[in-house]
Amino acid sequence: MEAVYSRTKTLNGNLLGFCPGCMHGTVFKLIGEVLEEMNIDSSTTAILGIGCCGLAQEVVSYDLATAPHGRACAVATGLKRANPDTIVFTYQGDGDLASIGLAETIHAANRGENITTIFINNGIYGMTGGQMAPTTLVGMKATTAPGGRDPGQHGYPLHMAEIIDQLIAPVYIERVSCNNPANVRRTKNAIRKAFRNQIECRGYSLVEVVTSCPTNWGLNPGKSLGFLEENMFKEFPLGVLRDNTEVK
Repeated sequence: MEAVYSRTKTLNGNLLGFCPGCMHGTVFKLIGEVLEEMNIDSSTTAILGIGCCGLAQEVVSYDLATAPHGRACAVATGLKRANPDTIVFTYQGDGDLASIGLAETIHAANRGENITTIFINNGIYGMTGGQMAPTTLVGMKATTAPGGRDPGQHGYPLHMAEIIDQLIAPVYIERVSCNNPANVRRTKNAIRKAFRNQIECRGYSLVEVVTSCPTNWGLNPGKSLGFLEENMFKEFPLGVLRDNTEVK
């Protein structure tokens, strides 16, 4: 029989540690497929943020390191400048990138560092216990906001793609999701374009993936998809915010 699909060799076969319905596993599969298809998996290093994304340490076969909480873009900057031929990407959640790591993220993007950032936005802190994140929706409950996010007390959700779009240097910014097969394909294409930009030394690329967190949302995987599509996408609309890939 002819094989038409197989697991990417960038995943080592260990069981994923992510919760049922979580999209981290899908995103790591897409990253691995792109690295393998572009034949750059042996020259790539991932810098992981703190949180659920750190579970990738057990499942991927390419080089990686875990940065102190929020410092992934700073670590990636040093690695890329010291090893310019290495493909370097950060993989960060919303708490890691948009809260404790906000300064590192903004300044790396503002400098136009030739790195790629994969940003997982599920609107809540995952591994640490469901606390309110910078991206938590207004009215959305969290362990640190049991009555729901109140703008008067907590402020409004941060829109990181739009914030980074205010900077001059970034070359590519797109917000995607993995809620259906069509969007999975769009996410894979966005990841491929972000890596291509780095190979061609164009500068900083951000791919924001809006995902679900059934465990901390208190919903089953099916209802989490409904919440994602009915609420998260309204706050964080999908699409390309910037694509300067034709400009060197």
